[in-house]
Amino acid sequence: MEEQSFSDTAIVACGTMSPEINFLVKEGFLDTQHIFYTTPGLHQDIPELETQLIKFIEKAKAVAKGVIVVYGGKYCYVNPDNPTRLMQTIIEEQGLKVVRIDASHCMGMLASDEEMKQITNEFAGGEPVWFMTPGWVKFQKQVFKGWDKSIANENFPRHTGGAVVLDGIGYLDQYMEETPEEFLEYCDWMGIPMQAYPITLDRFKGLLMDQLKVLKN
Repeated sequence: MEEQSFSDTAIVACGTMSPEINFLVKEGFLDTQHIFYTTPGLHQDIPELETQLIKFIEKAKAVAKGVIVVYGGKYCYVNPDNPTRLMQTIIEEQGLKVVRIDASHCMGMLASDEEMKQITNEFAGGEPVWFMTPGWVKFQKQVFKGWDKSIANENFPRHTGGAVVLDGIGYLDQYMEETPEEFLEYCDWMGIPMQAYPITLDRFKGLLMDQLKVLKN
């Protein structure tokens, strides 16, 4: 059905979500030729995030009728110099045919708060869990740019339930199999164990479809 096609829509996404988006392209769900990725980990460099985002939205508008931005809201863009400037402000400035996926961060694109609560109870007996997506593993050096061991020690070990990767593409199993030493080094650097929680990409697909419907209306 025409309304389910992304063929005349462009995607502008944080590079951290590229594993899932590329998977959906291969699967045939995302049938667009126009995908633009910003550098992973730009939540730590707000001026650069805004520069790249606006640049790629402009490019996307030139080749497609509508643009879906795959970026979270309040956790991906925190502007200390201008606290009232939000991710939504930037999106609204780009015009009517630019919309953003409805999520606070990339983990929320893959699982709801309720689902993450259930996973926390199931995997960690309710202990605090550090949730990640495959992109946080694949792009470790960019996502955690500037983090040394002391910053890691401040952040990770208090998540006594360990790290859980919301994995809808079988990424972590392959990563552990192909580069076991790298996997162990990552866990050692974090100071907590890491495991995959297999999910479907149904939620992500639904959130993309929601915005496609907004563009088509």
